[in-house]
Amino acid sequence: MFHMFVLFCLCWWSLIGVFSESLFLMEGDSVTLHTDLTEIPEDDEILWNFGSERSLIAEISKTAGIFSTYGDVLDGRFRDRLKLDKKTGSLTITNITTQHAGRYEVLINGAKLTSKAFSVSVYAHLPVPNIIRDCSASSSKESCSLVCSAVNVSDVTLSWYKGNSLLSSISVSGLSISLSLPLEVEYQDKNTYSCVINNPINNQTTHLNITEHCQPCADQGLPSSYIVVISIPVAVSLLIVAAVVFFWIYKKCRKTDQEGNSIFSTRLQQELAEGFEVRSK
Repeated sequence: MFHMFVLFCLCWWSLIGVFSESLFLMEGDSVTLHTDLTEIPEDDEILWNFGSERSLIAEISKTAGIFSTYGDVLDGRFRDRLKLDKKTGSLTITNITTQHAGRYEVLINGAKLTSKAFSVSVYAHLPVPNIIRDCSASSSKESCSLVCSAVNVSDVTLSWYKGNSLLSSISVSGLSISLSLPLEVEYQDKNTYSCVINNPINNQTTHLNITEHCQPCADQGLPSSYIVVISIPVAVSLLIVAAVVFFWIYKKCRKTDQEGNSIFSTRLQQELAEGFEVRSK
C-alpha cells in the first residue's frame, strides 16, 4: 500500500517539481546523502531511488524489519557501494564513478510525507596538459609554434594563458575526446605562458618553458655553425687513422722485403760453397 502511495506522490511531485541539492564530486570520492533526520521514528518508512526511472536502491521500514540496499539493480552499478545509516536513514555511496552521476531522491513516509532530491555530478581526474612543438606548422625564424593537448577528456575546458590573461580556450561536454590548442610565441618573449585544463571542481596546469619546448624539429637538421664545429675534428681524426694505417702497411712491406733478401743471400752462399767443394775434389 505504501509503495502505491509513494508512486502516486512521485507522479505528483514530478509535475510540481522538488527542490534539488547539487553536489560535485571526483571519481573515487565517497558522498553521504542526508535525510536531515536526527533519528528515524519507529513508524517511518524511507525509500531511496535513482535516475529518471526512479530505480529503488535502498529501503528502510522499521515496522516491517526492512533495512536493505539494492546494489544489483541497473546492471550492478551500485554493488558493494551503498551504505545506510541505521540511525538517520542517510545513504552513503562509496568509490563513486561517472556511472553514478544523476538524480537521487529520498521519500520519507511518517507523520507527513516528505522528500528531498540530490543532483550529483561526477568528474574524472584531470590529466596534466602536454605541450609540444608543432613541427607541421610554418613559423618564422623568430617564433615557435606550439600545441597544448589533453587526451580522452570530457566536461572540461582547455585554455592558454599569458600571465593571468586568457588568450584562447576550447571546451567539450559529455563526449570523451582529445583536445588541442595552438599557440605561437617569439623566442625572445619574456612573458609567462601556461596551459590549463579545468572542470567545475579541479584544474591542472603546465607552464611553458620556451628553451625546453621550442627545441629544433627533427627534420630541420643542424645549424651550419654546428656542422662546421663537428666536421673539423672528424676530418682530423680520419687523417690520423689514415696515417697510422699507411705507416703500418709500409712497415710490414719493408719487413717482408728484408726477410726475402736475407733468404736469397743465404741460399746464394750455400750454392757457392757447394761449387767450391766440388772443384776441390
